[in-house]
Amino acid sequence: MRLSNLLWAVAMVVPMSNAAWAQAWPTRPINWIVPFPPGGTTDVVARIVADRLGRELGQPVTVDNKAGAGGSIGTMQLMRATADGYTIGMATVSTHAVNPACNPKLGYDPLTDFVPVSNLARTANVLTVNNAFPAKTYAEFISLVKAGPGKYSYASTGHCGGMHMMGEMFKVFTRTAIVHIPYRGAGPALNDLLGGQVQIMFDNLPSSIGHIKAGSIRALAVASEQRIPGMSGVPTFKELRLPEVNEPAWYGVVVPARTPAAVVQRLSEALRKVLLVPEVRTKLQDSGAEPVGNSPEAFAVEISAELEKMRRVVKQQQIRFDQ
Repeated sequence: MRLSNLLWAVAMVVPMSNAAWAQAWPTRPINWIVPFPPGGTTDVVARIVADRLGRELGQPVTVDNKAGAGGSIGTMQLMRATADGYTIGMATVSTHAVNPACNPKLGYDPLTDFVPVSNLARTANVLTVNNAFPAKTYAEFISLVKAGPGKYSYASTGHCGGMHMMGEMFKVFTRTAIVHIPYRGAGPALNDLLGGQVQIMFDNLPSSIGHIKAGSIRALAVASEQRIPGMSGVPTFKELRLPEVNEPAWYGVVVPARTPAAVVQRLSEALRKVLLVPEVRTKLQDSGAEPVGNSPEAFAVEISAELEKMRRVVKQQQIRFDQ
């Protein structure tokens, strides 16, 4: 399977000894490409980690937002960067699984054009409805949508985005027919959910949690390993016997292929140290993210598994990038 390619990429090095790279790197500032706009979850996670990472490495780490095309523009820029450890990038479910699964002409291969470094954090996803929706619980919700195929619509943050895929997986495994309405980001989608133009939404929890806590929308289920503090009445999809939909979003660091193995290892170790700092952990948790911090090999396995899952969803639901 393609996982072998990704594990091969993790091990690739340029012609310089590991010892030399370990001693030399870093000697100048590091540029961290975040392929989404400022203020979103990806950007928030990067900025929480960046300052402390710079202190750990002894060089400034600057967050560089390169948004566009669902994260593809910034990811392409990262792919083309010199593989010397001075340009790193944020990888997400969208950039390394959904976009490649949806768009065969994307221009990069998530398994061979990058080396995974570490998964930094996971965030729960959430199924919500507006307050006018008659269902108060998940059981009532599923009864309604099954009784009225095509009657209800759900918002996502964009066509061929992570939340679009979550909605389609929900439809597959619940055998329901709800209509997808794509938006350009969480903000516009939430506005229409609040206004009643759309009844249902799949979203990253950090975008919706303020509205949920304010009581302006209702959360019916979350994609999370455990119930969310402060939302203890909301079950996980796993509890609802939908383990396939229970996967949270993730946010990790990758570097261009052929980055020296010693640099990858040192960066991975530095990130894992940063994620153990209580202040960093608290900031991530307050933003709705749960710190992870794993090895390059473990992150490679996660990326490959997510990509294969998204390919199955795209094929089964006959989703095309140019629809």
